Formats: sequence, C-alpha cells, structure tokens
Amino acid sequence: MQSVDVIVLGAGIVGASTALQLQRKGLDVALIDRRQPGEETSYGNAGIIERNGFVPIGFPEEWRFLLDIALKRSPAVNYDMKTLLRIAPWLRALKRQSSRPALQRFAHAIDSFERQAVAEHQVLAGLAACEKFYRKTGWLHLYRSEPAYRAAEIERHFARIFGAEYQELGPLEINELEPALMADTCQGVYWPDSQSVSSPGGVTKAFAKAVVDRGGHLYLGDARRLSRSRGGWAVATDRGPVWGRAAVVCLGPWAPDLLKTFGLRFPMIVKRGYHLHYKHPPNATLTRPVVDMEHGYVLTPMEKGIRLTTGIEFRDRDAPPSPVQIGKALERAKEIFPLGPPAESEPWMGARPCFADSLPVTGAAPGEAGLWLNFGHGHVGFTLGPVTGRLIAEMITGQDPFVDPGPLSPNRF
Repeated sequence: MQSVDVIVLGAGIVGASTALQLQRKGLDVALIDRRQPGEETSYGNAGIIERNGFVPIGFPEEWRFLLDIALKRSPAVNYDMKTLLRIAPWLRALKRQSSRPALQRFAHAIDSFERQAVAEHQVLAGLAACEKFYRKTGWLHLYRSEPAYRAAEIERHFARIFGAEYQELGPLEINELEPALMADTCQGVYWPDSQSVSSPGGVTKAFAKAVVDRGGHLYLGDARRLSRSRGGWAVATDRGPVWGRAAVVCLGPWAPDLLKTFGLRFPMIVKRGYHLHYKHPPNATLTRPVVDMEHGYVLTPMEKGIRLTTGIEFRDRDAPPSPVQIGKALERAKEIFPLGPPAESEPWMGARPCFADSLPVTGAAPGEAGLWLNFGHGHVGFTLGPVTGRLIAEMITGQDPFVDPGPLSPNRF
C-alpha cells in the first residue's frame, strides 16, 4: 500500500491546484481521478481568470427574459421540467440570494478571493512551466440593449468599491479593441485585469504533470471507494491501494456521490453546459474572450479554434446530451462575429457544481476527522482553483489562511 500525507480526489483544475499547493507546503500527495487530468468540467469552460464577477448569475427579474426562458427561446437557459421541479428549493434559495443585501455579501466575499486569482495562477503556472497558455488581454462584455447595460451597473458599482479597473466602451471603442466584431449597436465593458488561457484542459494537465514531476503521485481510481483505514483514508487505484493521513474531496459535480456515503449532504445542484469549436474565419481575428451578456454565451479564442460556450442547462447530470443551445447561441453569435465552419463533429458537454449562494465549499468536513472539502465552484472554478487550493493547503497544515475562509465554510448551510 502506497502511503502519502494527503490524497486529493479529483484531477480537475481545483484538484490539480490543491495538490500543487499542498506540495508547496512540503506534503507528499497522491492525485486520483477516474480519468486523466483535465478531461471533465475543467476541459470545457471559457478559460477566464476573472477580476470582476462581483455579481453572480442570479434569479432573473425581467419578465421578458423569464418569458423567453419559459418558452425556450433564449440561448442563455434550457431546462427539463422534471429537473426544475426537483430543484425547486434550490431555485427559491437562488431567488433569496439575488436580493440586494445578499449581493452585497457575495461581492465582499468574492472580492477577497478573486483579487488573488491571477497571482495564484501565475505561481502555479510557473511551477508547471505552462505560461504559454496565458493571455493578459482581459475580456469584453457586450450589451445589445440599453436596459441590459443599465442593469449591469451594479457590477461596475462594486468594481469601483473594490478597485477593479474597467472601461466603458461605445461601438467605435469596441471595434478599436476587436475590429472583427460587428457591434455597431452594442455597448461594452472591458475588464483589463482579467486574464484568459488558450486551453483550460492544457493548463490543468500541466498542473497535474507538475505534481508528478515534483515527486507526487497520479493514479486512476474510483473516489467513491474512499474509506476509513488505520486512522486515515484509503482508496483503491489502478496500481494498488493508496493510504493518506488526510483526504481532500475535489470532485466537483461528483462530490455528492462520495459524500452521501458518509451522511454528508449539501444543497448543491449541477448546471450543464456545452461548447463547440469553430474555425477562424479568413481575415477576422478575436484576441480575447467576448461574452454576450443578454444571451449567455461566450466566444473565446482557443488552440482548437473559436470556442462557443453556451449558457445554462437545468437537466440531470447524467442524462443524455441535448445540445439545442449550441444552435441558438450560434445564430446570435454570427450576428456579432463571422465564425467559420465547425472544427468538431459533436458538441462537448460538461457539468458545473453550483450552490445557490454562488460560493464553493472549502474547509473541513463536518464530523469526519482528516476529510477536507473543496468543491462547488460553479461558474468560477477555473478562476478560483489555485486560490481555494492554497486556502485548503494552509488549513490542512495549520497555517493562518491568507484570506478569510469564513464565507466558504461547509458549516454555513
């Protein structure tokens, strides 16, 4: 049996970051996943490291938007009615979290973490020698209507409070930034302090490789087989059992599958999403991610082409794909950018683990000595993986956390 200090379950961006941060504290680490690193949720996102994000994706209030969602006309949201009924308590909690006091609490909490995100990414990217993936080009929010632009003023309000730089752009300034965008009737907000990457999966794989290169261990194994053993934790892998004094659950959408075996339940749901790459059109370039704020999709340049990521799908995590949002988003995307033909035959589908308060769970598992939790990052897992990885590493080693972990406590529910 291989013995280590800490077993990290899940080799996405959160798990790989956690393993690297634990190694920085001098601990011996085993990183375990059923697949190779970076091939699930961490593969398919838009690759943003946000320095904005002061307002989470909340419950919509505008009746026209709600009607478009109900009639399935909006590319921002798709749903299965049985799933909506099942997650009704979560949706009610989301509505409560969309109140002004709740938004203020969220903004103050997320600022303390996101202001560290770029720096922590840079530290781990240096250890993993994968700086080539990173771009310091910011990202652009587009608004097609004046009401949508005014509604987003609350984001800019918090940005001014917390010192996050932004620039308000008209159509001419948008085209100076991205000449290929057809944005004659749009307004924009440019967030220069955010960064992006050309391959989120590539970054995650590089982080995991760095764990091995620095003396750690990478195994294939089923996290659901984690069990108590000799005062610590053990799990079977492709190369035999592994034992650790502590274990960290970084399983994202699959965390409940393991935790329920220990009687631990958290009010988390899964939002599904899709992406498809399109070839770069001739004589048109895109140098940074662009999000259509009213239609919920993102266009971002990646190694495989321009990635079109969809909005939210409320459907069971393991249900067959239903990628109707790709077609709807594509129609809207072609109105603002001349996408080339698809670079892939089928859309990719993934799942985001989401709490109604839009914050992850990071801390000690209630009632389970030596078991730690770091999951539920929602739409900002790529942004916060290195930050919460450092936070959990400091808590495991008994150091003073570099940010207040209180807002992410597993006991807050």
